[in-house]
Amino acid sequence: MTLFTQIIQFVLIISILVILHELGHFIPAKLFKTKVEKFFLFFDVKFALFQKKIGETVYGIGWLPLGGYVKIAGMIDESMDKEQMKQPAQPWEFRSKPTWQRLIIMVG
Repeated sequence: MTLFTQIIQFVLIISILVILHELGHFIPAKLFKTKVEKFFLFFDVKFALFQKKIGETVYGIGWLPLGGYVKIAGMIDESMDKEQMKQPAQPWEFRSKPTWQRLIIMVG
């Protein structure tokens, strides 16, 4: 087996694990009617290799293979997003959900 084949296999296995991990956040968020803005495999710094909007969510593949992420509306850093904190939480935002739902989304 060549080094190139091993690298491709490693990236494929890590990609599958990342998708499964992110689905653990995505599925509970959708079940609790929380808006999911993005679902990405790899990071999309400045641009993405692929992206498609289906409903309210943009699904995509970034170019930087260091993981993935799910961007959930209302999941904000209070120390940095002071302006957003001044506005009332919308029913579809993470911050408006009961504590037990937020916990399930985070642990998922």
